Order: sequence, then structure tokens, then C-alpha cells
Amino acid sequence: MKFVKTALASSVAFGLCALPAFAQDCPIKVGVLHSLSGTMAISETTLKDTMLMLVDKQNEKGGLLGCELEAVVVDPASDWPLFAEKARELLSVEEVDVIFGAWTSVSRKSVLPVIEELNGLMFYPVQYEGEESSKNVFYTGAAPNQQAIPATDYFLEELGVEKFALLGTDYVYPRTTNNILESYLKEKGIAEEDIFVNYTPFGHSDWSKIVSDVVALGADGKKVGVISTINGDANIGFYKELAAAGVSADDIPVVAFSVGEEELSGLDTTNLVGHLAAWNYFQSADTDVNAEFIEEWKAFAGEERVTNDPMEAHVIGFNMYVKAVEAAGTTDVDAVRDAMYGIEVPNLTGGTATMLPNHHLTKPVLIGEIQEDGQFDIISQTEEVPGDAWTDYLPESAVLTSDWKELGCGMYNTETDSCVQIQSNY
Repeated sequence: MKFVKTALASSVAFGLCALPAFAQDCPIKVGVLHSLSGTMAISETTLKDTMLMLVDKQNEKGGLLGCELEAVVVDPASDWPLFAEKARELLSVEEVDVIFGAWTSVSRKSVLPVIEELNGLMFYPVQYEGEESSKNVFYTGAAPNQQAIPATDYFLEELGVEKFALLGTDYVYPRTTNNILESYLKEKGIAEEDIFVNYTPFGHSDWSKIVSDVVALGADGKKVGVISTINGDANIGFYKELAAAGVSADDIPVVAFSVGEEELSGLDTTNLVGHLAAWNYFQSADTDVNAEFIEEWKAFAGEERVTNDPMEAHVIGFNMYVKAVEAAGTTDVDAVRDAMYGIEVPNLTGGTATMLPNHHLTKPVLIGEIQEDGQFDIISQTEEVPGDAWTDYLPESAVLTSDWKELGCGMYNTETDSCVQIQSNY
């Protein structure tokens, strides 16, 4: 059990004059649930470091509610069932006040029943497939209408792509995203036979046959584009095989949803120049607030370290959590949740992130072109787009809305005016 420090002792420790409205358990524990080993460590280790930096920075400001923050780090090791065990450990044994974590959707879905059972609170920082809304999760990454759909529009409208290869790692995020994109492409007039879909396991390394199939897709002279939901270190082999096959971005452009600056830092990008990624943030964003963040990050983690989109999502989520706790005057999950709606904090691209009643954010959509130095040239950027928990491009989802503030429901059926209790599962 945590011991309650007196308000006076906390005030003295952090040099605060005013006492909190009531005694707050100290320290405030921040659970960090990211893979530090296994196939996803290439992406998730940086998010652990980001949380450590944010906790340190908040403590330098005097903590929160008169308490020091303490980061409690665990390693679910890219093992999806282990995510659930580690989440339970964080909530039941460590008694954390909040969790920041997960990357893949299968890891998030592993955690979901645990945090709902124990009424925990988690901030999830990575783009995902949507089709979910939990009162215990705030989704600070992109929903499909904030990444996948705009990227597809860019292929259709700007690059004239006529055939699509949807390549993904074999788990829920790529499969659900591609279900949405297949429906969307057909609505846009793309024939079913002009859509090639392929899934590979985590850590897949032999890409020769798949790349050959993608190249063959354009044998009739139609423009082919790849939409990639490949996750983790499998991307290394995929891009190497593209280069080995002599495929350039001019020949077959690739737009990736899970490749950012961190992943590119481990690759020879010479042959990747011109390929694309769709995110809501790039390190190359030219804003004062981003320049300050990059400087802080490099001072904390090392000059060679890069920033990326899920890091920005953690920054936004953490800053929102701090504001909500301050507004609620407590770390109580229900009180913090109620205080989250409508909270605004700056994003790193010069705009404002707002938390919506559906537990999603407003986010700009950016398309970046890979440069030789592993950074992205931002070639397209929208205004802030409100995240949509339920897509308009699957009929069973088009009738659903999420509103935890007024309706107290994550799956409200607008046709029957009733709250659906069972989550969709694609």
C-alpha cells in the first residue's frame, strides 16, 4: 500500500505555498508499459524514454498536487498476453495512478479487459484501426480518418495510383485498417482485382516473393502503390528487398503507417528516398515548440536520438493528464476522466490538441517524404481533424458513435438510440 504523506510535508518538499484541497497519496505513480525487448523494442523503447523525460520534467516543475511523480517501468517483451499480466501488476501490485503504454493493437486489446476490470486509466499513443471505444482508454494516436484515409486520398488524387498493395503484419490493426481501406477504395471506384492484400507474421524476414508479387501487379501498366501496415523490425527486411529488386519510389511508392524517424535511424535510407509515411507529427516540423522539444529530448537521451509521432502523442497525453489531475484535484480515475473532456494543449506542429468526448484527439494529418538523412520532408499537412472512433466505411460501424461525456457510451447506435454493450471484433 502507498503511504499518505502529509500535505505540509509535500508542500515543503516542492516549495509550494498552498495546501492541496485534500490529502493525496504520494508519490503519484505513472506506469510505463512498453516493450523493451522482442520485435517491438525497435519502436517502443523510445516511448519508455519519453515518459521518463516527461516525469523528470514535471518533477522539476514541482510535481503534481504537491507530490513527486514516480515512473514505474515494466517490460512486456513484445509478448501480447504478458501485456495483460504486466498491466495487472502495475494496477494491483504497484498501484499506479495511470498507465502510458502499448504499441500494437493486439497488446492494447490484451490490456483492455484488465484496466476495465480494475478501473485503471491508460493513454495509448499509437495510430490504430479505430473500431473501439473504452471509458478506460484515451487514444492519443491517429484513428483511420486521421491517417489511413487521408494517405489513401493522397495516393489517388496526387500520385494517380490505380492499383493498391495492402501489406500488413498479421494482427488486428492491419487487418481492420485494410478492411476499412478495401471498402473505401471500392467506394472510390477501384476494382476488387486491383487490390492485393497480404499479411506476414511479426519479425518476418523473407520478402522476395511478396515484393515480386507487388511488382507483377503493375504488369498491365497501371500505377501501383503500397500501403504498409507492417510493424516492428520486419520493416527492415521489406525495404531492403524493395531496394534489392530495384524498386524506387517513382516506380511503386510506399506509404507507411508504422515507419517513422526511429525506425529509419536503423536503416540505410539511400534507396528509400521518395517513399512516404503518414503521421500527425514529424521531427522536421518547423515550429518553435518543436525545436524546444527536440532540444530537450537530445539533452535527455543523446544527440543522436530522433523524435517521432508516438512520442508527440505521449507528450500530448501526459500534458493533458497533468491538466486533468490539476482540475480534478485528485488522481481518482473517474474524476480525472470527467476533467479530460475539452482539455486543450499545444501539439508540436503549431496547432492545438483537444480531447473529444469519444476519447480521441483533434490532430493534423501530415504526409512526409523520406530523405537521405532519415528525416521527412513534409509535403502535405491539414488542419486539425477530429478523431472518429467508428468508421463510416463499414456498414456496421457507420451507425455507431462514441460519447462518454453526455451519453456515457462508447458504442451508441444512432438508429436504435441505444447503447451497444458488445465491442465489434474484426
